[in-house]
Amino acid sequence: MSLSVLHCASAGFESACRIPALPASHRSHGLHGHSYFATVRTALPTGWSAFPGGEVEALRSRMASTVAPLDHALLNDHLPEPTDENLARWVRSRLDVPGIVQVGVQSTTHSGVDLDGAGHAHVWRRYRFQAAHQLPNVPAGHQCGRMHGHGFEVILHANVNMGADIGERDLAIDYDHLDEIWAPLHFELNYRCLNDIDGLANPTSENISAWLWQRLKPALPELSWVTVYETGSSGANFNGQSYRIWKEMTLDSAVRMRHAPAGHPLAGIHGHTFTLRLHLAAPLDQVMGWTVDFGDVKTLFNPIFKRLDHHPLFEIANLPDGDAATIAAWVLREGGNVLPQIDRVDLYETRGSGAIVSRADSEELIPV
Repeated sequence: MSLSVLHCASAGFESACRIPALPASHRSHGLHGHSYFATVRTALPTGWSAFPGGEVEALRSRMASTVAPLDHALLNDHLPEPTDENLARWVRSRLDVPGIVQVGVQSTTHSGVDLDGAGHAHVWRRYRFQAAHQLPNVPAGHQCGRMHGHGFEVILHANVNMGADIGERDLAIDYDHLDEIWAPLHFELNYRCLNDIDGLANPTSENISAWLWQRLKPALPELSWVTVYETGSSGANFNGQSYRIWKEMTLDSAVRMRHAPAGHPLAGIHGHTFTLRLHLAAPLDQVMGWTVDFGDVKTLFNPIFKRLDHHPLFEIANLPDGDAATIAAWVLREGGNVLPQIDRVDLYETRGSGAIVSRADSEELIPV
């Protein structure tokens, strides 16, 4: 199995800014501030870091030094229109790292921008609604066959470069524009039973994402993905053609890097609360309305999870090393034996810092 490996790193900064391109009445036109979070995903060449397994630490250090001039600073002193998109382009132009695939800047917990490898800016905005549902076609006794509820989350991704020249603009898609487009749908979904809504008789995450796509795309031609979180640890993506789901979990595990030089902190036994995300791709089951049952993912993967959680990973015989990329590749191989739909594994040591390993034939990398 041919694999694609991306290393990821992140760094935060606290900054003030104003966006002169916005109308004077807009709240972001005046001086205000954010706790920003910048991320990079890159296909590093072999030998880039001082030793195999040291890539994440080295990349994180490089990212921190790149954004350091922005920390506790007025961003307008560095660029005239410090929108999230322009900040991401600023970081991308100054980050001295090979193989960059994606750079993101998140200004709030519910909004940000990701630049893809082609320089396209994907603005994203997160929304929430409270609703009940039940899945009518599941087998008798399945928990989702009972009426229950969720605090659903939706992320809208909009490719602002669709049909436009790539390059820095004063302002692309204002988040308020996304809010206006979302508002009627929020009114229709919030505090409702989803089964009672036309088109949502079988309201799986996949069907909800497609239902939203059909209603949003005419008003937002730049729409590139709809992401639906059914719970904080599971959800689905739809891009107008294909579906993907994911299941997320945490691992409290001990590791050490076998190639780290003697005396290096990574050479000794240490540990993380890893965030592990399994991505699965499959055709939509027209009866069930899902690609793969989230419950089946949890059940089938659980024996592998138990081998990793609360264990010293360096004692696993066929796990070559303890770095995020090596562990993620091991999970992809082992997980694929029981869930062949898994085509990508994300493993983060800390927020935004870790590795993404995917099958070479997997689909386009989803930003969020």
